[in-house]
Amino acid sequence: MDNGESDDCRRTRSLNAPSPVPQFGPCGRIMKNSAMVITIQDPASQRLTWYKPPLTVLVIKKLRDVSVLQPFVQLVQWLIQEKRMVVFVEQSVMEDTLLMNNSEFGLIKEKLMTFRDGKDDLTDKIDFIICLGGDGTLLYASLLFQQSVPPVMAFHLGSLGFLTPFQFDNFEEQVTNVLEGHAALTLRSRLRCIIVRKNEETSHKPPTNLLVLNEVVVDRGPSPYLSNIDLFLDGKHITSVQGDGLIVSTPTGSTAYAVAAGASMIHPSVPAIMVTPICPHSLSFRPIVVPAGVELKICVSPDSRNTSWVSFDGRNRQELFHGDSLTVTTSVYPVPSICSQDQISDWFDSLAECLHWNVRKRQKHLDELSDLTHSSSNDTLDSLDHTDHIDS
Repeated sequence: MDNGESDDCRRTRSLNAPSPVPQFGPCGRIMKNSAMVITIQDPASQRLTWYKPPLTVLVIKKLRDVSVLQPFVQLVQWLIQEKRMVVFVEQSVMEDTLLMNNSEFGLIKEKLMTFRDGKDDLTDKIDFIICLGGDGTLLYASLLFQQSVPPVMAFHLGSLGFLTPFQFDNFEEQVTNVLEGHAALTLRSRLRCIIVRKNEETSHKPPTNLLVLNEVVVDRGPSPYLSNIDLFLDGKHITSVQGDGLIVSTPTGSTAYAVAAGASMIHPSVPAIMVTPICPHSLSFRPIVVPAGVELKICVSPDSRNTSWVSFDGRNRQELFHGDSLTVTTSVYPVPSICSQDQISDWFDSLAECLHWNVRKRQKHLDELSDLTHSSSNDTLDSLDHTDHIDS
């Protein structure tokens, strides 16, 4: 930086994409067509802002975990009494016997709003989401909102906590900062998955349409035979997958099932889709990363010995028959996950804390090695042999 340049100089382009009007040489440039160009925001500029003060908050807590009960009661009581917010919880929470026997919860339970998954629509009713538990609570929040998702603040009260960066110790200060708009966001892309059944192509029944945050998995199910799955990319046949199955994941899901199957880990701000085979019957079949704008189509091969099974973020498992197809592409509705620090620090802290990424014993300095203290760089094989002869 020159001495005359301002210290508050800002980046003029995205970290992940070229300049909005790129030019290649004197004549070449990208055709101006909004359908062909994907604009990607600089992750460092993704900051939370509120058009108006948030009034309604959805609190999702981990089920069947006694350790979450007291933090849940403290949080809900504080949101109602101190922040004057309308708190939504799932109806099953109100049916928890341990929670109903809590005296503090008895004072506020009448003020809570409830909903039932699959029956009540929360679209345009929730301004803010708080998750108490592990990564499964964030996946559940994604499942509840199949279109636009409110900002999600996830507290680590579960087992792994890769997607839950906040600690509950000083939740009042942290929630207040978020409600005042002082927070960074990670826009976690989701996959839009559409199943078209062979016998429903001519019917008026709408196809299965789901948004997933981690991955969609196609596997051989209970069959003893290998999966034989045809993979298409933008209508072009790419390959046939022979093995236990196939994982199509988001960058967020790259650190879940995909990494266990041998894939790389991708930062959630990278616009991409990862395709990972599960135990492929070919040593050269490695995981691949494709652009976020493509459309993947997965079908059971016509000559396959068996059908396949598909699951979405570990839920809604169903069978894919011959002639059925599964279409996967990036959804326009990401999950805005609130960062504890920032997009980079949170992710690498999770790698170190949860996956023990690159943890090893540090190599000793030469001065610390006792077996090399009597040797020097001037030693030769002849001198060492002569020393051994004298010692003998």
